[in-house]
Amino acid sequence: MISLTHLPHLLLAKIITPIAPPISAEEKTLLDIFAEGGWVMYPILLCSIAMIWFIVDGFLRSSSLKLYPHLHVNQLRELFKRGDYPSAHAFAKSSPSAFNNVVRTGLTFASEGKTMTEESILAEINRLQADLLGRASYLSVIGVCTPMIGLTGTVTGMMKAFDKLGTSGVGDPSQLAGAIGEVLVATASGLFIAIPAFVCYYLLRNRIQKGVHDIHELTTSLFRSFPYQELSHQPIGDDEIYAAKPYWITDVTTHPQS
Repeated sequence: MISLTHLPHLLLAKIITPIAPPISAEEKTLLDIFAEGGWVMYPILLCSIAMIWFIVDGFLRSSSLKLYPHLHVNQLRELFKRGDYPSAHAFAKSSPSAFNNVVRTGLTFASEGKTMTEESILAEINRLQADLLGRASYLSVIGVCTPMIGLTGTVTGMMKAFDKLGTSGVGDPSQLAGAIGEVLVATASGLFIAIPAFVCYYLLRNRIQKGVHDIHELTTSLFRSFPYQELSHQPIGDDEIYAAKPYWITDVTTHPQS
């Protein structure tokens, strides 16, 4: 039995005794979260690496320094002002860029007239745009596929969770932790890759469209006053012409004997 004389000392000791802080759960590392996500984390990891590669590659290819370098534009403008179209063709061929390729295509078909030249320029621009957008479209594919991969991990995780729930019951929730973690991590990882992939895809698509439009305007300004009449049937450059006169038609006309 505790006497009243000792009661103040007991209360004072209770107050002075420090309260132990609650034990916090161990923090998970990135590798722990990756392992918790299950097998779907491996294809998601591959998609993330591919996403970074396509983003960097797309923005580098669609930059103005890559599409229409100022040095190329100024050099071709000077050659066009002097009327030195063979040198312009040679420069465009020796210094490849998107702008030079379009101008070189136009000069190659310039001897065939204005209509053929404009059609060839438009075809080359469409080919360039299709090539750039084709690469950028892989970001859209990644943005669509990664949530589906994460959803697959969610379904498999739920299957494991219900299987453990059926065998162990609700009395041992610790056994469900791994399956529930796989469900949440797989879904979050898929969305984590899909969102920036879609954002970068639309940004890159607008960037490509602007770059292609700029190339079209620069090329049109060069060929605005092009002398098609003077260069009619006079090929520019050394590009090989594959269509020749039919072999059964000869230039030699036979004269009847007198």
